[in-house]
Amino acid sequence: MASVLVRQAPLGGFDFANCRRNNALDNDFTQKGHKLAAARKTGTTIAGVVFKDGIILGADTRATEGMIVADKNCSKIHFIAPNIYCCGAGTAADTEMTTQMISSNIELHSLSTGRQPRVATANRMLKQMLFRYQGYIGAALVLGGVDCSGPHLYSIYPHGSTDKLPYVTMGSGSLAAMAVFEDRYKPEMEYSLILQIISLPADSCIFCCCCERICSMFTNIHTKSRNKLTCERGETLVSIRANLTFLEVNEKNDKYGGRRNRKL
Repeated sequence: MASVLVRQAPLGGFDFANCRRNNALDNDFTQKGHKLAAARKTGTTIAGVVFKDGIILGADTRATEGMIVADKNCSKIHFIAPNIYCCGAGTAADTEMTTQMISSNIELHSLSTGRQPRVATANRMLKQMLFRYQGYIGAALVLGGVDCSGPHLYSIYPHGSTDKLPYVTMGSGSLAAMAVFEDRYKPEMEYSLILQIISLPADSCIFCCCCERICSMFTNIHTKSRNKLTCERGETLVSIRANLTFLEVNEKNDKYGGRRNRKL
């Protein structure tokens, strides 16, 4: 007849057996002259900054599945309109599909009005959609663009709340990035200085052991072929500059009624 012997009754509370095991392994490796690899979190860092002539958006290129790196070259800067782009953190599928849907709605809105879309319009569409789903869409977004009223930068949270700020960061590496911006950002900064500042969070995140960063960058911001943007890692950032000619044309149209009264 089989019998089961219980040497010790299970105790409640925390079990620190793994901690003792890890300390024993660490001491064993140290005595042999080896060093255990330090743990490093691989989350997302996205950021946006307003500078003298427009907006700069930056993001990393790493997509993870738990502790596994699923994609080292993931595009986290999404097309909304030729003058509006959006960085996404959170669930990759949610950020991708949300930005695609809003991009389609913005295109239809632009065709119906005959005008280039405004950044506030995209912000309203995104916040209303996310609020409708009460946070079940895991998309934390940084929306930036330039329209007839100048450069605009918004942070949009998964529950639908938004902030309009001169510089924003989101993602698990946002604290280290925000520390850099709060220390070095000044209003009306030049393009070259802003590029140096927005490139620093990559190094600061690694230094603080928050997450590994590889800045994701795009060129040709005004291209119409949205699916043919080239990703050049570590060289350029997304920048949207105000077009002075575009501003003058819109001021003239607003003054004389121009395309405002046009009917389709």
